Amino acid sequence: MSGLSAEDVAQRVAEGLTNDVPPRAGRSIWQIVRANVLTRINAILAVLAVVVVSTGELLDALFAGLIVANSLVGIVQELRARRTLARLAIVGQAKPRVRRCGHTRELGPLEIVLDDVIELGPGDQIVVDGVILAADGLEVDESLLTGESDPVVKTEGTTVLSGSFVAAGTALCRASKVGREAYAAQLEDEASRFTLVKSELRNGIDTILRVITWLLVPAGLLSVYNQLTGSQTLPDALRGMVAALVPMVPEGLVLMTTVAFAVGVVRLGKRNCLVNELPAIEGLARVDLVCADKTGTLTENAMEVAEVRSFPHLHSAPDDAARRALGALAAADRHPNASMRAIANAYPEPPGWTIEETIPFSSARKFCGARYAEHGTWLLGAPDVLLPLDAPEREEAELLASRGLRVLLLAQAEPGITPVALVVLKQAIRADAAATLAYFDAQHVGVKIISGDNAASVGAVARRLGLPGACSPLDARSLPDDPARLADVAASASVFGRVSPAQKRGLVHALQARGHTVAMTGDGVNDVLALKDADIGVAMGEGSPATRAVAQIVLLDNSFSTLPHVVDEGRRVIGNIERVANLFLTKTVYSVLLALMVGVPGLIGLEALPFPFLPRHVTITGWFTIGLPAFVLSLAPNRDRARPGFVGRVLRRSVPAGVVIALASFACYLLVRSAADDGGPSHVQASTSALITLIAVALWVLAIVARPYAWWKVGLVGVMTAASVAMFAIPLTRELFELDPSNAGYTTTALGCAGVGIALVELAWWVDGRLGHTGRTAEAAPA
Repeated sequence: MSGLSAEDVAQRVAEGLTNDVPPRAGRSIWQIVRANVLTRINAILAVLAVVVVSTGELLDALFAGLIVANSLVGIVQELRARRTLARLAIVGQAKPRVRRCGHTRELGPLEIVLDDVIELGPGDQIVVDGVILAADGLEVDESLLTGESDPVVKTEGTTVLSGSFVAAGTALCRASKVGREAYAAQLEDEASRFTLVKSELRNGIDTILRVITWLLVPAGLLSVYNQLTGSQTLPDALRGMVAALVPMVPEGLVLMTTVAFAVGVVRLGKRNCLVNELPAIEGLARVDLVCADKTGTLTENAMEVAEVRSFPHLHSAPDDAARRALGALAAADRHPNASMRAIANAYPEPPGWTIEETIPFSSARKFCGARYAEHGTWLLGAPDVLLPLDAPEREEAELLASRGLRVLLLAQAEPGITPVALVVLKQAIRADAAATLAYFDAQHVGVKIISGDNAASVGAVARRLGLPGACSPLDARSLPDDPARLADVAASASVFGRVSPAQKRGLVHALQARGHTVAMTGDGVNDVLALKDADIGVAMGEGSPATRAVAQIVLLDNSFSTLPHVVDEGRRVIGNIERVANLFLTKTVYSVLLALMVGVPGLIGLEALPFPFLPRHVTITGWFTIGLPAFVLSLAPNRDRARPGFVGRVLRRSVPAGVVIALASFACYLLVRSAADDGGPSHVQASTSALITLIAVALWVLAIVARPYAWWKVGLVGVMTAASVAMFAIPLTRELFELDPSNAGYTTTALGCAGVGIALVELAWWVDGRLGHTGRTAEAAPA
């Protein structure tokens, strides 16, 4: 029972019998480098770059810089996110209490060795498999492993598994399996909890890339055939082929997604917010309902005894006996909760009664107790659980609770329950709670308080915070079992008291069944089931290790006011990824269509048209209309709540815009080329005119995507427009990029085609907005 000696520990470390569980921080450095360098997009661009270099026109291989940019930016941001996660994980990890050489100390999970003796208490996460050496009312929740929500009673000699946690009672446990031999580690090897297991965004981008891949094949083959069978020289044909293929690849879409997620992790890390699972970033953006526990979330976890009211009219124990009993109960609890710690602080000198048996507190029972030799059995718990409905003491307790106080009943239990005193505890409301609830109300995010405390007490706190519906708190013991009826009640009420752990989970399920994306906040063992099943579980850093283990988000600074920043970050990430996806897919659409429109005449026996643009043209166009703006927009503020239907919404915006750009620029190309009958323009002039049309309409699409405007967005569009104009106006850039805008008539034609294209793009977006697809949500605030 005294634990291993220093020599025993050293021997086991030398033999490798340590808890060397696999790190959870994600991919290794090599895996990150490999994943960002060896990509399908980089491979396509590398092959095309080799083709262009073989023609001797190195300037046309500028797009190859995207390989370096894609790789470096992705690697740097993911390494930053990995480092942030690893640092925060160390701060937030469970630290079991281990006995060694007769002394107890907290150790990190990796420091545990085989045969270590571990002390277990309520809320403790079991980090290794073990055998119980001694137990006092031990109940273990194995729901994370088995899905069974009812706690399992464990006695001396029984086995406990890593990944479970203590719901009630205390125990000493000998570590029987550590490291990769432990049950939870084996499960993690099969399917890690820390992967992107469910993400509409990721699935949507994968779907889009699959569609693009299928489009690339016919468009690419047609472009190759058209360019190589025309009258052009081989180098010019190869350059035209590459110019047609390069813009079809949405080279920055995956990069921007990676960067946005990684930057989100780093930003949240700076606010002492640990992201346990990457889907949490996306889920945060979709949250429309927050279920909050009261204690530790809306109120401070620490409490103090305000008053002890005895009942002399019932001939119960005198005041001094009640105080001695409270001191004895506090001394008997080896792992006190906040209420018992407050009582222990109020009565720090226990009477020294001899304990014969204890009943540990559990969230399901709502009380604890102990039997003492010569002093009988004493209970401490919820008055509305221990007393009948018509008891006058219960009415007095309800009156106190209605003022927002926590009230416990001290009672003797031989032969029946005899009330002795009411213990009145007070706890301060968090200073940031009201402002946080006001934020959610302004964002049209609903808030429901779900607490195990007395309903009147919870309602009083909610009223002080100005929560709508707080005047009608519900006692969860009256909730229906039928899921449909429960969903009706859950939707109509805002405050619930006396909620059991299973009922908390049931309420979360009921709200999800009504189509809500639910975030659950909590810090206690009774919150674990609901945290685990909510769309987003948010735990407080000072909460139990079990809550931190199952939550996707851990607020390490215990500040409820951090939650609005967390939600904002999720919205920023997802909203901005959708913005930039519109830009990249618009480019893909018009590139595929241009390749088809240029290639079809040659395929049907007409004169084969050279592709209008050079690789350097599409590269610089991508920089000014997509690449640089997308990078800025992906990091911009954005408070629009994310909505389902990412793929459909993006395609409804990008396909019409891409079609219009392709038609407008191709029409300009044909119109200028048709002047050949009058001596005609050179191919450079036709190409320049078509490029003017393309860039003008693409910049307008950028301006639409940037809405609603802020000063920096106007500046961004202005800078990109000025850079594009400069490319055509400066002699050096005209020479480098082979541009000739000298003919005013051709430029007028180009601008006219652009004007028609801009009008059509605006019309398409207006129609889509009128149909309700692209309208901003009512709760969204301007970025």
